[in-house]
Amino acid sequence: MPYRLEPDMRIIAQSATGDDALEMIRTKKPTIAVLDVNLPGMNGQQITHQVSQDRLPTRIILMTGYDDIEQAVHAALAGAHGYCSKDIEPQSLSRIIREVAEGKFVFANNVFTRRELDLWVEDRMEGARRSYSEPGTPFHPLSDREMEVLACVVRGMSNKEIANLLGISHQTVKNHVTAILRKFGVEDRTQAVVFALKRGWVTLKDMDIRSQE
Repeated sequence: MPYRLEPDMRIIAQSATGDDALEMIRTKKPTIAVLDVNLPGMNGQQITHQVSQDRLPTRIILMTGYDDIEQAVHAALAGAHGYCSKDIEPQSLSRIIREVAEGKFVFANNVFTRRELDLWVEDRMEGARRSYSEPGTPFHPLSDREMEVLACVVRGMSNKEIANLLGISHQTVKNHVTAILRKFGVEDRTQAVVFALKRGWVTLKDMDIRSQE
């Protein structure tokens, strides 16, 4: 049943899973959907991308336990209108919802127009290119070591094999894999590989290396 927490807001549905959330967005078409990035099933990033691809009118605000600039950039690229930490104060969340409802974009505690957001994303991606990549290579949010681990994951290597190859501990490999999944907003290694392939951070040629060894 609909109910109100703010006089100008009405909550019309809630969901515990990503798949149900997307279905509710499609059927109820709310003005705003506030989504956890790490929903079970389809995660928040994937739902946001699908809503954008389907040109649905709902504007997405993503909430995360890991509030960092790289993830905010990915949220913007996926089509989100806002991005904030789960520990945000209720009044601050209400303010973000109102800003987004009025057509603005809220990222990193900044309120942007569409053009201003595009410039902000472009600037952050350029900074990430300088930090993480050689000139001319695609933007990605991973450290050099995480990219090495990702390349091994793409080749189908186990954590033990990766540890032996890179000369690091099994636990360190697990930590890197966990960080990769978190940064990509995915739940398992297969999804991480697909995510990286789609964005050109690894290629199918990388996947063929193991079969040639």
